[in-house]
Amino acid sequence: MAAFRFEALDASGKTVNGLVDADNPKAARAQLRGQNLVPLKVDAVSAAQEPGSAAKSGLFVGRVFNASALAIWTRQLSGLVVAGLPLERALTALADEAEDPKQRELVAHLRSEVNAGAPFAQALSGSPREFDEVYRGVVAAGEQSGQLGLVLEKLANDLEEQQQLKAKLIGATLYPAIVSVFAVLIVIALLVFVVPQVAQVFSSSKRALPMLTQFMLGLSALMRNWGWLIALVFGGGVTALIMARRQEAFRLKFDAFWLGLPLIGRLSRGYNAARFAGTLAMLAGSGVPILKALQAAAETLSNRAMRADALDALVQVREGAPLASALAAKKRFPGLLSMFARLGEQTGQLPVMLQRAANQLSGEVQRKALAIATILEPLLIVAMGLMVMLIVMSVMLPIMQMNTWVK
Repeated sequence: MAAFRFEALDASGKTVNGLVDADNPKAARAQLRGQNLVPLKVDAVSAAQEPGSAAKSGLFVGRVFNASALAIWTRQLSGLVVAGLPLERALTALADEAEDPKQRELVAHLRSEVNAGAPFAQALSGSPREFDEVYRGVVAAGEQSGQLGLVLEKLANDLEEQQQLKAKLIGATLYPAIVSVFAVLIVIALLVFVVPQVAQVFSSSKRALPMLTQFMLGLSALMRNWGWLIALVFGGGVTALIMARRQEAFRLKFDAFWLGLPLIGRLSRGYNAARFAGTLAMLAGSGVPILKALQAAAETLSNRAMRADALDALVQVREGAPLASALAAKKRFPGLLSMFARLGEQTGQLPVMLQRAANQLSGEVQRKALAIATILEPLLIVAMGLMVMLIVMSVMLPIMQMNTWVK
């Protein structure tokens, strides 16, 4: 059976929209007539019509499930399956309860694929933008092991942990970023609008102005006369950097340079290593073969340099090297990860040890981010105060000098 999106009229003449399962459009119309509805339009819901499918993927096409919505949906599905509800009925319940029409159509398509006899992982593969390779691999392992509900619950936990880590990092850096932006805007406004007005007061005086005042007047003239060019060059530089990062060779070098930065580099290493370890632990614990799990976990790394190291480690493991030795040879990965991997291989509890490593790495990243934000906030305020003080002094010094001349 397939899912069909319909538009029909009820007995009172009102327009009704929804989804119906049928073998073909004719059967769908007959089913609607059996419900005392007059069908106006019946269209099949297929993978090519899904808003998040690869067939319609583009620059301005959004995803049906964002990260938070996907975690919630996975949690709901796992709860229904663990409770003993068949997968088809669980998908039906989620489709009926979905408030977003795009989500309803996507889940209805998944339900129709499962009803047609396709494995759930295969049905998910029709929407690669919504369900990535890691998600599909975990679901496939759950189906093969007969523990789909428990695997989905573990997957929901992993998605929620990733969201929590990302949210804490964003929360730690949001306030300093806002303070920095407003500080720059305030200084530019003072230089462009306030300093020139004050300079007119001293324009009639033929005496030499203090060096600080001359410097601020020159900086103000630069901002007023060439500010548009500075903004254009800055915007062009940012655009060129974004375009260059789309080239794989440049992206690899840039990400390697990023990892070498004093503070940000260590945070990036910890964040990527935590994500890699958590994904690998989840896949290995779900029964995914270690080589396939390594491949999928490497693809989740946003840093291209660390992804290249993970793929090199995959080659070494394929050739027979232990996972711990392969990771230890890659210095971009923290030594904590290879240590826990070695303990896991020795004790036969690799997924458990990898998850412990992920927890420790994510906790360390959170602590460092909060510590940096705690130090950075007062420093930004002090820097902003110093800039404003310099501007005020550049205005006050000539006034004090004029008082000296009068005396």
